[in-house]
Amino acid sequence: MGRLLALDIGERRIGVAVSDEMGILAQPLTVLQRQGVAKDVARIAQVVREQAVEKVVVGLPVTLRGEQAQATKRVRLFVSHLQDAIDVPIVLVDERLSTVEADRRMKEAELRREQRRQGVDAVAAALILERYLSAQRARADGDSRRTS
Repeated sequence: MGRLLALDIGERRIGVAVSDEMGILAQPLTVLQRQGVAKDVARIAQVVREQAVEKVVVGLPVTLRGEQAQATKRVRLFVSHLQDAIDVPIVLVDERLSTVEADRRMKEAELRREQRRQGVDAVAAALILERYLSAQRARADGDSRRTS
């Protein structure tokens, strides 16, 4: 498995996280201030190239009931533009409560409100990536048990 990039796409900011090359660890990378779809896509495409990413994981906002919301449509539209600009696959994953969990973790780390505000989207992206990596490992473990 190569390096993965995760995005937490919000209306004002995009949180970005990256995995290590073994696909074990996820860490916050940066927060991009939104500048319009074309500029945002170009910046993310640049990050994909710089980080030598093999796959992009995008958090899909859904309601607590798992239903699509207005934000779901915006993210799907953004992803369609991003897919046209990059040569790596994009997967969508449920991002429910990732921002809430990110804020909770940052409070536990005793970060000040301003520090949390500036970094919460990147931490949320890292949580989305952690969940994805964990699910992939669980799937691989299940596959190896069935074949042995």
